[in-house]
Amino acid sequence: MSILETIDTPVGSYAPDFELPGIDKQVHHLRRYLQKLRAVGVISMCDDCPYVGLYLERLKNIQAEFGEDGFTLIGMNGSDSSWNPTLQFDNMKAFAYANKLNFPYLWDSTQDVTRSFGAPITPMAFLIDRDGVVRYKGQIDDNAQDPTRVREHYLKNAIACLFRGEEIVYPETEPIGTRLILRN
Repeated sequence: MSILETIDTPVGSYAPDFELPGIDKQVHHLRRYLQKLRAVGVISMCDDCPYVGLYLERLKNIQAEFGEDGFTLIGMNGSDSSWNPTLQFDNMKAFAYANKLNFPYLWDSTQDVTRSFGAPITPMAFLIDRDGVVRYKGQIDDNAQDPTRVREHYLKNAIACLFRGEEIVYPETEPIGTRLILRN
């Protein structure tokens, strides 16, 4: 097992399209979401990442705030379940149910999509506009540990700027979280 290089998807480039299974037993296509919505936020996440646990309520709040305006978050789990059996697909279902996720949670069992996005960390956010262009990537906000001390709501502000047709102030930030281990 080693940390493997990923392909980077820079801000301003097209996001990799995907077809991934969700915990809802449906196959989810990025292209289909973009045909219906104004924007999609893809969050690399996994069940056992402590940083994901710290951000879950904030992610659910972002979905609740912008969902009516043509937005959805999509949680994407690209963890290598071969080295940790607790990261299996069935456990994702239990995790989503226990945490009352209000957005789709998808499994990237091959890690191909995770690599294509260039997501080395969980959680890491990618904001994609309706044309499929990555408009923001990085942190959800600037304080994982204490939501009451957040000064910059990077993802939330990026969504708001995108919807108002304004330039995104911070189009990229350095993600903070748990490093993903990718299979060779």
